[in-house]
Amino acid sequence: MQLTLRERLSQFTQLTQTTLFDRLSEEVGPLTESARLLVSVVGMIALNRHIPGGRGPLGRPLQDRLALATAFVARVIYKIETTRKLIERLHTDRQLRCLCGWNSPRHIPHESTFSRAFAEFARSELPQRLHEAVIRDTVGTRLAGHITRDSTAIEAREHFPKKSGTELPRRKRGRPKKGDRSLPTKRLARQRRQNLAEMLKELPRQCSLGVKKAADGNQRYWRGYKLHMDVIDGQIPISCLLTSASLHDSQVAIPLATISAGRVESLYDVMDCAYEAHEIYAHSRQLGHVPLIARNTGTVPIPHRSEQNTLRGGDRRRKLPTRRERKRPPFDPAEARRYNIRTMSERVNARLKDEFGAHRIWVRGPQKIMAHLMFGVLALTVDQLLRLAG
Repeated sequence: MQLTLRERLSQFTQLTQTTLFDRLSEEVGPLTESARLLVSVVGMIALNRHIPGGRGPLGRPLQDRLALATAFVARVIYKIETTRKLIERLHTDRQLRCLCGWNSPRHIPHESTFSRAFAEFARSELPQRLHEAVIRDTVGTRLAGHITRDSTAIEAREHFPKKSGTELPRRKRGRPKKGDRSLPTKRLARQRRQNLAEMLKELPRQCSLGVKKAADGNQRYWRGYKLHMDVIDGQIPISCLLTSASLHDSQVAIPLATISAGRVESLYDVMDCAYEAHEIYAHSRQLGHVPLIARNTGTVPIPHRSEQNTLRGGDRRRKLPTRRERKRPPFDPAEARRYNIRTMSERVNARLKDEFGAHRIWVRGPQKIMAHLMFGVLALTVDQLLRLAG
């Protein structure tokens, strides 16, 4: 008989609370909430399966990568901003030091070793692989009802890259000549014919200036990146992509949906009006999903002026759509209730920034920033899974 997700998570929680937590409390003292989450994350992801141990045949032996990876997970859980502060905390906090794998302060590596190890983890995409393994081992075998897709602003402390001297040739103004239809296709149309590697290669990842309309209606600007995320029921993130802040959300929908479809099976794709495009609708239906995308207010059909003139008095006022009707999603009552679940992606983005270190980032470059964010996403995923078991 196959166990459900809740039963498997309940067994894991019972094992850690009755056996592992009690034994660790005897060794390092009473565990705090952050320490319990760190132990649960390390116990669920099985770092030794993804980080090779031992020493190389030649050269100076490397520091223990298992302990270093655990320390980077602890940095986002304990809300420690920089690596230097993490090392200071490891020297003074015996419980955290022992949980990471160092018995004495003299065994803690130098700050440069931490930096080289983090760069190595970023190049090898270790946190992304750890997160994918957790998703496949836990929720990959069950059917997810909804996938909500959204992006969040990631502010970075770096400069814009210099513009290259080579620019694309500009097309001549006016209608092209007969037989000359070599117009550049849009990215969404190309993505429908590309594989996943080609789609990801084409997405820009350099630092840029982003803008979005805030809740108060004003424009908000930031310098950095965008983190695009797919979240399933239970507020569990299953796939993430980092792009330039200036990239529109719709350009990441198809590759992100392709990644998510390879990890979990789902029924509904829930997105806001930024993702309204014929290619996204078609790709969602091709995956066997039902797309629930809010309607863009600028695409609402309004009767032509000649048709309006034929209407009289109250009929004319009744036919013209009001502002509230133009903002209303084109759903039936059942679909409208399903669309309301889209707010869970916003809650996940808020938790990632408030509790797992995404609000303030001190590393530079898309690789390192993505690694820092994914360590936080990994801890957030395990925390949400344990909440489902409770």
